Amino acid sequence: MINISESYYILFLHVVYLLRELFQQIGPLANFEIEAFRFFDHIKTPWIYTRDILEIAAMPFFLARKEPNALDTAMPEYKTSILIDLSYMKDPYRGYGQIALNYGNYFKENYNLQTSDYKLTLLLPKKYFGIFGNEVNYISSSNWFRKHCHYLFPKFDIWHNLQFPVRFKPYSKSTKYIFTIHDLNVLSLEYERNQKHVTRNYRRLSEHIKRASVITTISDFSKKQIEKHFNLEGKRLVLIYNGVEEISTKPASKPNFQIEKPFFFSISAFRPKKNFHVLLDMMKLMPDKYLYIAGNNKTEYGRLIKNRIETEGINNAVLLGTISEEEKIWLYASCEAFLFPSLLEGFGLPVIEAMQFGKPVFSSRETSLKEIGGDFAYFWDNFDPQEMKQLIDENLEKFYQDKDLVQKEKEYAKSFSYEKHFEEYEKLYSTI
Repeated sequence: MINISESYYILFLHVVYLLRELFQQIGPLANFEIEAFRFFDHIKTPWIYTRDILEIAAMPFFLARKEPNALDTAMPEYKTSILIDLSYMKDPYRGYGQIALNYGNYFKENYNLQTSDYKLTLLLPKKYFGIFGNEVNYISSSNWFRKHCHYLFPKFDIWHNLQFPVRFKPYSKSTKYIFTIHDLNVLSLEYERNQKHVTRNYRRLSEHIKRASVITTISDFSKKQIEKHFNLEGKRLVLIYNGVEEISTKPASKPNFQIEKPFFFSISAFRPKKNFHVLLDMMKLMPDKYLYIAGNNKTEYGRLIKNRIETEGINNAVLLGTISEEEKIWLYASCEAFLFPSLLEGFGLPVIEAMQFGKPVFSSRETSLKEIGGDFAYFWDNFDPQEMKQLIDENLEKFYQDKDLVQKEKEYAKSFSYEKHFEEYEKLYSTI
């Protein structure tokens, strides 16, 4: 007797045969080999072969496959269906991946299918199915067919993309589309290899804006930039500040290298707009202090900074390279002050993270940083090393003497909580 798996395998062989016959009849594709399908690269068994074929040909209900959820059977009333794109969890240790992970963790702790007004589906790599509990549905972002044919998605009432570049978008015109733009860095040659890529990004951003029902962004600076560079055609552009995960209470680990105290700390990607080089001349004037800069410095700008430190003998400035989350937390908690001279930020996440630890923040006032630092950061008027040093000298000790100021700074940092962030999105989901 043939079992189910063998039956599907036989069906699969018939499908392959029919495809070969088809390709032989259509001229230009006559030499096309079925083995060229990309999904063959990662499919291991006849059962998996068959399943992927059936997703296209005969079994569309596979597309909405999720973790078992007994609560689905107890939902007589209609609920708004929402998909949130967490596909950047393919790399959870980078910026967008961290945001996707924080979204998932929030829903794990706070979303309840029975009490919520909407039914939630998360689009994310299949290996993460189930990690955010059984209250939510899951759809795989690693499915080859869905990546190349958006018509294979189920229809949703609302689709929320958290970032750009974005791989997926809704196919149904009736689906309300919320498109989040963090910044316009992808339109800068500093972030892209050439003008062709910048032009391509502008075109794709324009396409998503045209399709969107509502556009959201993370700072007033980014909002003004979007309004300046794109025709929104009267569409709503809503400011919802980033949620910042509370990390001051999480485990810390001292880095496995010598740390001299007292020290300043900074962290970011090594690009020219991060402006780290201005700190080097200032540190020459502060031989009794140390500066530790974390982040991937294996870039052209990183090599420039490293070369200056070595050739100019700036022994109190140290590049740490990439560090762990636990090491980052230790450095925030142990530093005397956080320095952030960046010239281009859509938000400025490290500023709020440092404030969670009650640390004085000395920052550039460029782009979004004056807005995000608010009344609790000290801003350099220019990058003259003597004036930069003077601002720190005048305010470092006063900051720690004012216990009320330290507490108010921590409270300010808490105002960027994920709870507040999602309260704003809950309102948007219900009114779109």
